[in-house]
Amino acid sequence: MNENGRLGPLEWATAVRPRAGEQVCGDRAIAVAVDGTAALIGVLDGLGHGADAATAALCGVMVLDEARAKPLEVLVQHCHRALSGTRGAAMTLARIDFGATDTLRWIGIGNVSADLVAKHPGGVEVRSSARLIGGIVGYRLPEGITPQEVPIRPGDLLVIASDGIAEDHLADIDFAAPSTVIAEQILSRHGKQTDDALVLAARHRGTTG
Repeated sequence: MNENGRLGPLEWATAVRPRAGEQVCGDRAIAVAVDGTAALIGVLDGLGHGADAATAALCGVMVLDEARAKPLEVLVQHCHRALSGTRGAAMTLARIDFGATDTLRWIGIGNVSADLVAKHPGGVEVRSSARLIGGIVGYRLPEGITPQEVPIRPGDLLVIASDGIAEDHLADIDFAAPSTVIAEQILSRHGKQTDDALVLAARHRGTTG
């Protein structure tokens, strides 16, 4: 089920579909406000596909929603404990703090990609990409997980995608379109039929009004 909304200056949307021939998607997204001054967004990809994968991803979303104000590294540990009885999941989380100097912090465990991109005369400029750490949330986590921090500015677009989205999905983004259209276009053009697929697009609009 596609979703969209606004969190402060952040306009976000998801586009999702299950593996071809199946009814349940094992990829889930979260996009919630944190204390009115920040947003927590992310994508969880339950291991494999289908109902068991969806159970793992939904469990993670529920944990994140309840503990949303915690630091990212703490949220990862909370999810790891909660998902220990499930298949586990890959997960990338981002926290965007709005203020005089907007900042983006992110952590990636597994193969959920995250890129901060901007419009460029030559097409798309990838300003930064999340460093993905090997592991499975709920099964095996590396030691010393720490988030990266990068600046985010008005006009920037954050794209988080499960591995059901092909790697070249940033090539033809229409920056004139709203986040709902961007997410839907990425899914329709780059979604794999052989896996669950989810993309979250979040645009910094530069105003909290």
